[in-house]
Amino acid sequence: MTTIAFIGTGIMGKPMAENLQKAGHQLVFTDHYNEAPADLVANGAQVVHSPKAATELADYIILMVPNTPQVEEVLFAENGVAQALDASKTVIDMSSISPIETKTFAAKVKETGAEYLDAPVSGGEVGAINATLTIMVGGSETAFAQAKPLFDVMGQNINLVGDNGAGQVCKVANQIIVALNIEAVAEALVFASKAGADPARVREALLGGFANSKVLEVHGERMVKGTFEPGFRIQLHQKDLNLALTGAEALGVSLPNTRSAQNLFDACVQLGGEGWDHSAMIRAIEELANHSIRQ
Repeated sequence: MTTIAFIGTGIMGKPMAENLQKAGHQLVFTDHYNEAPADLVANGAQVVHSPKAATELADYIILMVPNTPQVEEVLFAENGVAQALDASKTVIDMSSISPIETKTFAAKVKETGAEYLDAPVSGGEVGAINATLTIMVGGSETAFAQAKPLFDVMGQNINLVGDNGAGQVCKVANQIIVALNIEAVAEALVFASKAGADPARVREALLGGFANSKVLEVHGERMVKGTFEPGFRIQLHQKDLNLALTGAEALGVSLPNTRSAQNLFDACVQLGGEGWDHSAMIRAIEELANHSIRQ
C-alpha cells in the first residue's frame, strides 16, 4: 500500500483522490488549503495541518491546486512540502501551471533528493470521476515508471512527454486546441440556428462526419441544452490561455485564434460567467449575433 499526500481536493482533485483510495492507497489530507473531504476521511484518510506534516507521512505528494502561486506556496512556504522531502519521496504536480516555473520548482525539489513529475490532466470533472483522464507527464523515465500505477488509477491516456516542464507545455497545447474547438462548435451552432436550422439536429448530423469531435459531442450538447454548470470553469480556461499567450510572446510565436478565444471568454466574464462551464463561450457569440440558439 502506498501512502499519498493529496493536496487540493476541489472539483477535479476530490474524485481523483477518491479513485486512489478505492484502489487501496492510504491518503493524507491537509486542512490548511481546503477542508478535507469528510467521506474520504470517514473511509480511513488521515488529516494533518500542514503540507510538511503530510509529506512526512507520504511516499508520494500529489498537488491539484488552481495556479502557479498556489503550487509554489504548497511546496516552498513555511511548513511546506519541501521541508520534509528526501530521496524516498516523489512530488507529482497535477495542476495546470507555468511550464517555466515548473522547471524551477522541479530543480529545487530535486535538490532535496526527491523526484518531481509535472503531470497535468485533461478530461474535466467527468474524466476525474470515471478515471478516464488524459495525463501528460514531464520528468525522468524512472520516476514515471514508478508512478505509473498511480496514474493508471486516475486516467487512461497516460504519456511521458519529456523532461520536467514538458507535461505543462503539452497541457497548454491541449487547452489551445480545446478552446478553439469550443469556439468553432459555438460559431457553427449559432450560424446554423440563425439561418433557420435546428441546432440540435445540425449537431446530430455533424457527429457522423469529419467535423465530429469530443467537444461537439459533449459541449455541443451542453450548448444546445443550455446546461452550463461547471465541469471546467471559464476562469480556469482563461488562466490556461494566459499561460499560452504569455509563453507565445516570450517565444515570438503568434497565436491569433487563441487570442480570439480568450477575448470571448473575457466577454463571458463581463456577462457574469467566470464560473460557467467553458462550453458557455457560446453565450458571448450569441450576444454578438443578438440570437440565442435556445429560443
